[in-house]
Amino acid sequence: MENALIISDSPKAASFFQDFLKQYGFSNFTVVQNGEQGKRVLAEREFDVCVINTPLLGSYAENLAMDIAEKNICQVILFVKTDFYESIAEKVEDFGVITLEKPISKKMFWSALKLTKVTSKRLQIAQNEVKKLKKKLQEQKDISRAKCLLVEKERMSEEDAHRYIEKNAMNQRVSRREIAIQVIDYYS
Repeated sequence: MENALIISDSPKAASFFQDFLKQYGFSNFTVVQNGEQGKRVLAEREFDVCVINTPLLGSYAENLAMDIAEKNICQVILFVKTDFYESIAEKVEDFGVITLEKPISKKMFWSALKLTKVTSKRLQIAQNEVKKLKKKLQEQKDISRAKCLLVEKERMSEEDAHRYIEKNAMNQRVSRREIAIQVIDYYS
């Protein structure tokens, strides 16, 4: 983790967050003053963590935090005043937003950062698994489509179409998907 987005309309708080994050391995920072700027920056690039300091002039920080957590990969840490902590934390926790009370406890902030690192790693593992499954699903779709084309155009049985794809993949030393794509391209 090294990229951080800080959303704070207080320059003093933004500076504190930046200094604190530097101590714990973050090297690239983007600081914006409101939620709209934050959303624009997030549309352009990815961040490992997004720190939101409340209150934010002109926007509801908890809605912003939920929106960011829902639409982006980055971990969101929301700082709120003690008076509002319980109600806001309850509202945002289902979105995976980590809520911390102000005044800020450096120990709690550090713990939250460690939690975001662990969560980011687990999320990355899950994303990699999703990519593998999507690739496998696409492979199966292509093979099934090729089999259907062979059944329809060449009057093969499904078993014969399967054997045709398998045999050609072995003979040509390529994947079954590559043979399936050749069949699809030929008949399309």
